[in-house]
Amino acid sequence: MVLASAIGQLLSELLQLYVVVIFARVVMSWFPISPGSPLATVFSALYSVTEPVLGPIRRMIPSMGMIDISPLIVVFAIQLVVIPAVHAL
Repeated sequence: MVLASAIGQLLSELLQLYVVVIFARVVMSWFPISPGSPLATVFSALYSVTEPVLGPIRRMIPSMGMIDISPLIVVFAIQLVVIPAVHAL
């Protein structure tokens, strides 16, 4: 029982970290980043970590013009569904 609780806590913390990574990607997308700069490397890393989750969500929801709500949907799903389910372990 203690092992399940520890695993649940670890998963919860990793999911919270993933929310922070998504937030960082969103904020960085608002600013122009020149290729080859250190920030471009950071953005590329954030993109490679988040796009496998955000991409399929983006393709499933209808377009809202210039606004991408896929990060919002993923963060809500993590906060409202996944983390409470993990804490139930």
